[in-house]
Amino acid sequence: MLIYEGEYSEWERNGKGKEYYNGNLIFDGLFVNGRKWNGKGKEFYYYNNRLKFEGEYLNGEKNGRGKEFDYNGKIIFEGEYLNGKRKWRKRLL
Repeated sequence: MLIYEGEYSEWERNGKGKEYYNGNLIFDGLFVNGRKWNGKGKEFYYYNNRLKFEGEYLNGEKNGRGKEFDYNGKIIFEGEYLNGKRKWRKRLL
């Protein structure tokens, strides 16, 4: 079950909010005119509540700078996204 907790305006999600799936946090970020994931946000794995992605969103897709993490918390990608896809990568040590 998907649950939203956050700000509303004009009967739509507007402002800071969180989404939960079966009680686990899966998104923490901004909502604009009922559309989720505009601005900076964080995505979490639904089964272990660990950070999956941290970065910028536009109209529900990854756009701008961001980092992806594996299920153990290790960074697996850091760079730019465009329309939900990786564009360039920073060298990871």
